[in-house]
Amino acid sequence: MAIPLPETGYLRLPQIVGNPHAEPPIPALIPVSKSTWWAGVRSGRYPKPVKLGERITAWRVEDIRALIAKVSS
Repeated sequence: MAIPLPETGYLRLPQIVGNPHAEPPIPALIPVSKSTWWAGVRSGRYPKPVKLGERITAWRVEDIRALIAKVSS
């Protein structure tokens, strides 16, 4: 089942890597652990985040769409 993404906007980390403990559970767009995701961000494999506030980090939907297209081709 494909997860619908908005055309523009931002995604927080649990929306990208999923959270099975959330109520309701959040399915993963990119099935990796949080530590693997952050290592990929540092290495340049995954997109850089945007700071929306002092304690709010998010990723542009457009960047995540491009990443999914890149790994699925």
